[in-house]
This record gives sequence, structure tokens and C-alpha cells, in this order.
Amino acid sequence: QVQLVESGGGSVQPGGSLRLSCAISEQTPDYFAIGWFRQAPGKEREGVSCISRRDENTDYADSVKGRFTISKENRGNTVHLQMNSLEPEDTGIYYCAADLPNVVCRTDGPVTVRYWGQGTQVIVSS
Repeated sequence: QVQLVESGGGSVQPGGSLRLSCAISEQTPDYFAIGWFRQAPGKEREGVSCISRRDENTDYADSVKGRFTISKENRGNTVHLQMNSLEPEDTGIYYCAADLPNVVCRTDGPVTVRYWGQGTQVIVSS
């Protein structure tokens, strides 16, 4: 069974940093990709970044390029999202997600990911 558990959210001032982590169950197929999505109040859920479980391929939304870094450790069973130079626009609930790479890393169209974590709150405010 695919299970994802996020941790590491919190409140930070603009310009600050946070590191999110996603613990991935061993049953998650190694041909899946892991992604981070976020949802701000009143807005649709959007993709932030994704990483392949099989190799080092990564992708980022334009709004976070150069500020966020996705990485993995523990044989790919933990995925991190290092968020630097945070802006108020980064505020939202961040979700870890798992599915086929062309679903998780999709940059247009509706979000159709099948497996989600419970989400962790990120607040960027002065």
C-alpha cells in the first residue's frame, strides 16, 4: 500500500527557509515519481516539484526555480523539499504525492495524482 507522511511545515518570515520531508512506504513502486504540491486558500492545488524514484531527474515550477530544491535519501524512501528565500506567495498546505512520472510531473491540465499525504501547513508572513 502506498503511504506518504509529510513533516516539517511551520511559520517563517519572508526570506526564511523551511525543509519539508516525506516518508514513503516501502510498497511504493520504484517506477513512481514523488512530487510536492501546494494549495493556497481559495486556489487550486498546483505542482511545485517532482523527483524520479529510479534516477535523479527532477522538475520545478517556474515560481520556485532557484529557491526550492528537491532531493531524496534512504534508498529513495524519504524525499525532502528545501525551501529558501520564502515569499508570502509560498503560503499554503504542502502535499507529498506519488504516481507515475507523467502524472506527478505534469505541468498542465488537471491534477490527477492517485496517492497523497495528509499535508503540512507552511505560512510565510511578517
